[in-house]
Amino acid sequence: MLRRWMGVATAVLFAAALPAHAENVLQDVSFSASADGGVDVTLQLAGPAGDAQVFTTESPPRIAVDLPDTRSEVANRRMAVGSGATSAISTIEAGGKTRVVIDLFHMAAYDAKTDGNRVVINVGGGQAGASTSSAAVDQSDPAKRVGQGVSVSNIDFRRTPDGAGRVIVTFSGAGAVADMQTDDGTIYVDLSHVQLPENLAQRLDVTDFATPVQTIESRRNSGGSSIRINTAGSMESLAYQTGNEYVVEVSPVAEGNPQASAGDGGTVGGGDKKAYSGEPVTFNFQDIPVRTVLQLIAEQSGKNIVAADTVEGNITLRLMNVPWDQTLDIILRAKQLDKREDGNVIWIAPQSEIAAFEQAQADARIAIEQREKTVTEYIPINYGSAEEIASLLTEDAQEGSGGAGGGGGGASGGQSSGFLSPRGSVTFDTRSNTLLLNDIPSKIAEIRALIQILDRPVDQVLIESRIVIATDDFSHEIGARFGISGLTGNNTYFSGGLEENQSHYNGVNASRVDNANTIRDWIIDNDGSPPPVTTLPIPTRGLNVNLPVTDTSAGKFALSILNAGYLLDLELSALESEGRGEVVANPRVITSNQQEAVIKQGQEVGYVTQQNSGGASGQFTVNFKEVVLELKVTPTITQDDRVFLKMNVKKDQVEGFVTTPLYSVPQISKREVNTSVLVDNGQTVVLGGVYEFKTLEDVKKIPFLGDLPGIGNLFRNKVNDKSKAELLIFVTPQILRPASKH
Repeated sequence: MLRRWMGVATAVLFAAALPAHAENVLQDVSFSASADGGVDVTLQLAGPAGDAQVFTTESPPRIAVDLPDTRSEVANRRMAVGSGATSAISTIEAGGKTRVVIDLFHMAAYDAKTDGNRVVINVGGGQAGASTSSAAVDQSDPAKRVGQGVSVSNIDFRRTPDGAGRVIVTFSGAGAVADMQTDDGTIYVDLSHVQLPENLAQRLDVTDFATPVQTIESRRNSGGSSIRINTAGSMESLAYQTGNEYVVEVSPVAEGNPQASAGDGGTVGGGDKKAYSGEPVTFNFQDIPVRTVLQLIAEQSGKNIVAADTVEGNITLRLMNVPWDQTLDIILRAKQLDKREDGNVIWIAPQSEIAAFEQAQADARIAIEQREKTVTEYIPINYGSAEEIASLLTEDAQEGSGGAGGGGGGASGGQSSGFLSPRGSVTFDTRSNTLLLNDIPSKIAEIRALIQILDRPVDQVLIESRIVIATDDFSHEIGARFGISGLTGNNTYFSGGLEENQSHYNGVNASRVDNANTIRDWIIDNDGSPPPVTTLPIPTRGLNVNLPVTDTSAGKFALSILNAGYLLDLELSALESEGRGEVVANPRVITSNQQEAVIKQGQEVGYVTQQNSGGASGQFTVNFKEVVLELKVTPTITQDDRVFLKMNVKKDQVEGFVTTPLYSVPQISKREVNTSVLVDNGQTVVLGGVYEFKTLEDVKKIPFLGDLPGIGNLFRNKVNDKSKAELLIFVTPQILRPASKH
């Protein structure tokens, strides 16, 4: 251990107001960035700080503080700092004393002092050859002369694809240090000792870019210059500095997710969304070696980082609470580096070096494949088609002799085709449904694994549908007819209707003539014997009102009154009918996944068509029209065990015939549903419903008389007709999977 301490140990005795306690307690270790770019490390003890020893080492660069007779209650034994020259802080307790070790990126000046129960060590940000005690940092250190002679050369604004606003400040040279603070939605960037040209001291309105950034105000002040960024809405800010560029990125935060930040789901300087989950780190580096930053990230992340020998150069970074994995991406982009991750190991090298390495790997693999010996394999296909699988394996599979099966196909050539290597070929035997492969062993193994996935029994689907047609009819009709008729004194017939009077009068006269002729013929034929008594026919009645029920099957009530040669006829008729019907069709069909199935049942109805119009002399043809119940369906089983159905269901029915002068034409009622629907396995869904309601009220009456209350019923015919028809189609798919083999 003594050989590792190459620096001179410096013992510093702190003046304490009280002597050290027998046993003190180190309660907390904290740090904060100082105004000069350094870090203030604070040790908080339970009692007054007593004797403390501070010493440094050069290899590795460290500042150690020994606290005798002190035990540690610090929960976090190691803290990553990454600011200025300070890398990390470790706390160790052993032998009755506690040691606090400050790891440095490089040797730096420091100042140590006591303040009651605290010990404060101010570590400078630049390099120094020796430490100082209770003295100011050496301003002659070139690292402390930040910003001297540096000015702002450009201020630019860009919008990222994820809606974040990026303010890019470009400096004229290296050495500029920027300090960012956020206060109530306003971001302040202090550029100490950095000059701002007059033409850049302006106000930029960037509201039209639709980002949280509204305006950017740059101004000069006595200590250098500053930039004020005004924002709107919920946002999260991020700042980093690479080389001569300082970038402030302001990302929108979704409402209800205040913890989201640019490091959680966005990118810095990138176009694609990338989620970061590393622990946040704060880095404030001024011209620090890239390899040193990678070492710090390895300690923070717990990953094993291997950097190529060509990874070199320095970088200036200022990152506030940025996930370590996002910090790594920022560094890689800034230095044109790339990474490859394998488990817990990250390999980092220049992009060109990684590309050349991967290209060399690919070339070596191709060279091995070209020299590797080919073998022949025969793979039987159980459920699929060998010809179809051969077409999948290569794009130029063609028909050829397949062996004893009498058919086959193959593909070969000097170029890679499909899953085959450039020297591979495939043929198939249709009789035995077998693939014949000739290729290198690695490719054949890949094809075997692929066939195990493709060659499996296809799931089937049972589709059961129910078509329900329900009808409900109700009809009510009432009517009446009556009339008065009789014979006058001169044997003339009269009734209430003129047409009936004339008809019946003619009938009576004809009857009298017929009766006289009958008597004459009787006397002649029977030698003058008197004829039998013959009565005149009773004439049919004439009606004054004739509004009966049209249906002949209606019930009727008739009343006749005959008195003194007068006849009064009254007939009341009424009909009330009610009917209910239901037609249920239950077509069912089983089909394979993504295969159309059709099932139908019914009849073909014939009808006559006429060609060459010419009346009855035209040419007639008998045609047939399908009147069927049909179910046409194509099921697709989804990955979450649901069924997507593309269906066509129809139910035809002959309602009657339309009579023409030459022939009759069938009248067909059609019910059809054409749809696509996603249904759970075993779930019943109603594809469609048609409801038809029909109401008819018809009144036939004699004006004025039919409107009389009560007696008006004798002068009118009233019909009430109501009907209802419903059509419902239910579908239930059921996935049928083959039983697994044991």
